[in-house]
Amino acid sequence: MPRKIDAVDFFYLSMPEIQDIGDGSQDALLVRVVAGDLVGWGECEASPLVTIASLITPMSHSACKPVAASVLGQVIDSPADIERIHHQVRHNSMDLLQADHALSGIDVALWDLLGKIRQEPTYRLLGFPQARPKVPYHSVLFGDTAQETLFQAQEARRQGFRAVKFGWGPFGHAGLQEDIDQVVAAREGLGQEGILCVDAGTVWTTDVDEASKRIKVLEECNVTWLEEPFHTGGLHAYLELSKRLRVKLAGGEGAHNEFMAQHMIDYAGIGYVQVDTGRVGGITSAKRVFDHAAAQGVQFVNHTFTSHLALAASIQPYAGAADHPLCEYPGQLSALAWDLTHEHILRDDNGEITLPDAPGLGITPNLDAVRKYLVDTTIEVGGRVLYRTPSV
Repeated sequence: MPRKIDAVDFFYLSMPEIQDIGDGSQDALLVRVVAGDLVGWGECEASPLVTIASLITPMSHSACKPVAASVLGQVIDSPADIERIHHQVRHNSMDLLQADHALSGIDVALWDLLGKIRQEPTYRLLGFPQARPKVPYHSVLFGDTAQETLFQAQEARRQGFRAVKFGWGPFGHAGLQEDIDQVVAAREGLGQEGILCVDAGTVWTTDVDEASKRIKVLEECNVTWLEEPFHTGGLHAYLELSKRLRVKLAGGEGAHNEFMAQHMIDYAGIGYVQVDTGRVGGITSAKRVFDHAAAQGVQFVNHTFTSHLALAASIQPYAGAADHPLCEYPGQLSALAWDLTHEHILRDDNGEITLPDAPGLGITPNLDAVRKYLVDTTIEVGGRVLYRTPSV
């Protein structure tokens, strides 16, 4: 008997204090999809409150409906059902811009749920016979000073990471020499053999000439990629910089649908495409991006800076691709992001990680932690309660 979706629940979680730093793990929007006695879990990479609103907002018109209306009551029995639900959300909520973020977490939860229905890991449902090991790169923020970055790189090397990505922090804000010092310190701390990546966090918007001032140090320090020098939509700027720079460019985490990511692959001259399953439209959209990237000779790399539930989801779309070996591995998780799950994806003796061979994502939320970090929320319109924090 095919199962139907009985409930879609969003849980707003937060650290007690949110700091003004580039750390997206300080709050979370956990998604629960229920079908009978089975539950699937996902996570949105989005501001929790506005995304909850997109789930339950009153209809504005035929193309601006609440996301929940396209999901509740739907049959879930096969990948085709997820594709259908995915399409319906996009069609019925196309003018609701936050819908893509809400869809992303729901889609992840649907794949987790379907894996439990079929008693198969999600990656097998996506067509991969097995999950290949990935080389995790330790993803951290630049230190406030070059000396702090040096210490962080040395510590990552001591822990056995073969690859490290530094990003955000003061990079691009403090001046050219400071940026040079930061990259040199990262390379010195990591050593000459390590894979070093730099994430500029869109700091130059579309200013190719300003970004080009860093070309010499990026090339001399043998940086593997420069990530997000520009806004996701600045395709012309990406392409121009790619012609000036021997280091490959990376981008795509800002894509909130597969089309934006595919345009970067086709028109931006990038060598690495990174999408976040919690933002791009879930596992469904991320798998489409992977397929397109592989066909165009572009490396696919996950984007993940939050929990290990999100990490597991982000690897599924390319789990079986041995020729796409790198994987972002969050290195500075908040207590919330670490506590959120019972299981964690840890490095093996080779310094690599592999997805669990378990139904669905193979990662389950720690409900005690959910209760600990839960933000009690009510949304009321015209005296009618549209949302109240669900029971855990």
